[in-house]
Amino acid sequence: MEVEIGRGKTARRAYGFDDIAIVPSRRTRDPRDVNIGWEFCFRGETYSFPLPILASAMDGVVDPAFAVTLGKLGGLAVLNLEGIQTRYEDADTQLDLIASFGKDEATAKMQEMYKEPVKPELITRRVREIKDGGVLAAASLTPQNATRYIEAALAGGLDILVIQGTVVSAEHVSSYDEPLDLSAFIRDLDIPVIVGGCCSYSGALHLMRTGAVGVLIGVGPGHACTSRRVLGIGVPQATAIADAAAARMRHLDETGVYCHVIADGGMRTGGDLAKAIAVGADSIMIGSPLSSASEAPGRGYHWGMATFHPELPRGTRVRSGVKGTLSEILLGPAHENDGTLNLCGGLRTSMATCGYENLKAFQKAEVMVAPSLQTEGKVLQNTQGVGMGR
Repeated sequence: MEVEIGRGKTARRAYGFDDIAIVPSRRTRDPRDVNIGWEFCFRGETYSFPLPILASAMDGVVDPAFAVTLGKLGGLAVLNLEGIQTRYEDADTQLDLIASFGKDEATAKMQEMYKEPVKPELITRRVREIKDGGVLAAASLTPQNATRYIEAALAGGLDILVIQGTVVSAEHVSSYDEPLDLSAFIRDLDIPVIVGGCCSYSGALHLMRTGAVGVLIGVGPGHACTSRRVLGIGVPQATAIADAAAARMRHLDETGVYCHVIADGGMRTGGDLAKAIAVGADSIMIGSPLSSASEAPGRGYHWGMATFHPELPRGTRVRSGVKGTLSEILLGPAHENDGTLNLCGGLRTSMATCGYENLKAFQKAEVMVAPSLQTEGKVLQNTQGVGMGR
């Protein structure tokens, strides 16, 4: 439904996770019978993950050791190949410095730190460190640097490439530089590629047509991202994911190829993960919740990939704290009641309560617009700052 902004402009109404609720069906299910695994196929090979969780390619979230830990738990961590880990041999010293910066100086000082060039030999080494841990190695490059650094990543044994930016399109236009031909680049690689972000039906559809196995959905919803204020762009996640799911079905009808929709950002609780799947996501990429793990390299801090942009920063360093181990955050047991621990347990229980046996089935769940779900009957929690009032 469109609303009138003024006589010359109409707009669609869009919804975020807090605006919607999942409606239980006539059936319930034992949580032990629920499968939350995710898998995709690439050139005859199946990549399977017991958890539908990807860790964001952010320096405060993923380093090689974290990637190995998450991989052994059943998820997939994405290493930023243009970040601290590939600019500095002694990355830990730099991460200690970032954690020590005052709030008002952090952005400027991080801009200086990120002026250090990316070193191809460190790209190869970091990817190999993940592989040596016995798990799949996934890593990200921006479109403008994909051709420059891909060989160094492949030399380390890269298994999955993520081409990622604030907004990535299949039709970048420039009169100054030759744009990356996404379709040709993806076609010529022997490993699967995930691309993003985007937040519209047409944007998602065109990225799917490049041959990517998955598309990242989300522009600006992350806890450390300021793109929505700096640039004024974005779509609330529930609507963005549902639109991308529609694009996925059109792409499937056109080509017979299923391209995965990956909800990227804006989620902090198990209920948020469940809503992302219910509106059409196949899997979930999160950063801030995982930056609260004791194994995360950010020392209790989290910052976005564009925080250190030299001319127009579009992110900030935020304090996420340390809530528990990575296993506790994803699998429990939870010692808090606000939904921020045992995220996958929350997703599994939501699916069981609504009667669905796997993620694909859960995409058929009924949802309704219900912003009052956050406040109805929650006066005491809100006034006391406990539970849903946090």
